[in-house]
Amino acid sequence: MPESTSQNPEHKRRVRYKGTHPRRFEEKYKELHIDKYGDDVQKVISRGQTPAGTHRPICVKEILDILDLMPGMIGVDATLGYGGHTQEILQKILPNGKVYGLDVDPLELPKTESRLRSLGFTENNFIARRMNFAGLPQLINESRCLFDFFLADLGVSSMQIDTPDRGFSFKLDGPLDLRLNPNRGSPVSSLLKTLNSEELAAILHDNADEPYCHVIADAICKYDGPVTTTKQLASIIHDALTQRRSVNPDDIKKSQQRVFQALRIYINNEYGVLDQLLSLLPSCLNPGARVAFLTFHSGEDRRVKKSFQNGLRKGIYSSIAPTPIRPTNEEKRSNPRSSCAKLRWAIKR
Repeated sequence: MPESTSQNPEHKRRVRYKGTHPRRFEEKYKELHIDKYGDDVQKVISRGQTPAGTHRPICVKEILDILDLMPGMIGVDATLGYGGHTQEILQKILPNGKVYGLDVDPLELPKTESRLRSLGFTENNFIARRMNFAGLPQLINESRCLFDFFLADLGVSSMQIDTPDRGFSFKLDGPLDLRLNPNRGSPVSSLLKTLNSEELAAILHDNADEPYCHVIADAICKYDGPVTTTKQLASIIHDALTQRRSVNPDDIKKSQQRVFQALRIYINNEYGVLDQLLSLLPSCLNPGARVAFLTFHSGEDRRVKKSFQNGLRKGIYSSIAPTPIRPTNEEKRSNPRSSCAKLRWAIKR
C-alpha cells in the first residue's frame, strides 16, 4: 500500500458518539457546534427543546418594546448569560450606544464575550464584566454616566442547567454544587453537612414554598452518609415522598425541582443580592430610563413587584407594569423553559 503524502492525505474518520442519543453532555457535539450542525440544532429547537450548550432568550420582543431603545443609548444587561438579549439590544443602539454585560459565572462569561466579539461587537459598544449585579455603583464609577436602560433576566441559564458538572439539575448525575460561581464559596454538598433538619426545612420553605419541607429535610439529615451528587439528592426526595400515599409522581418531581431551586437560591444568596440591587438601581438611572426584570418564581417576582410599587408611591418611578407580562403561548410551546417567566417593567421619573 503506498504511503500517504500531502497530496494524498490519509482519510481520518470523525469521532462520533455511540448511538443516536448520547448520555454524556460532552458527547453532544452536534448541539455544541451550532456553526457546523445548524440543521441538527434546528431539529432540537423544533421539538421544543434547547440545544445543549446554548440558551434561548425569553420575551425578546416584549423586552425590546419595553426598553424602547434608540441609537446612542447606554445601559446594562445585568445577567449576560448566553448573550441573546444583549445581541438584540446592541443592534438597536448602534452605532454609538453601549451595553455593559455582567455575569458572575467565570466559565460561561468568556465564551459569551468571544461569541459576541465574533459577531463584530467591540469594546466600543460591548463591555463584559465578571461581577455581581449588586455591584452596580462600581460600574457607574467606571462608566462615568448614569444608564438609559437596565435588564435583569433572573433565570439560571440553560448552559448551567444542561452541564452536569455544575449540579443544577438531576436530569443527569453530577456533583451537588449549584454555585453560579464555582470558584467562590462551598458547594451545596458541603452545606448539607452543616444543617440540622429544622434549618434545612426553613430553607426549603422560605426559598421555594416546598409543602413537604419537613419530610424532605428529615430524610436528607437522616441519610446514612454524605449527600454528594444530584441523583443521590433526587433519590432521597423520591424515596421520602413515595412513602406518602397522597403524593403522586408529578408531585414528587415538582418537589425535587423546588428543593434544587431552594438550595441554589440559598447557596448563592440570590434574594439578598436581588434586594440590594433593587434598592441601588434607581440612583444608577437617568430620568426616563426604562427597567425590565424577568423572574421565574414567586420569591423573585414578589421582591420586584414590591420594589416597583414602593418606587411608584415615593415618586421614584413614573409608571410600572400593572400586571406581569407572560410569554406568548407560541413561545411556551417552542421553548418550555419560558413557561414560568414573568416580565415586569418600570420607568424612572
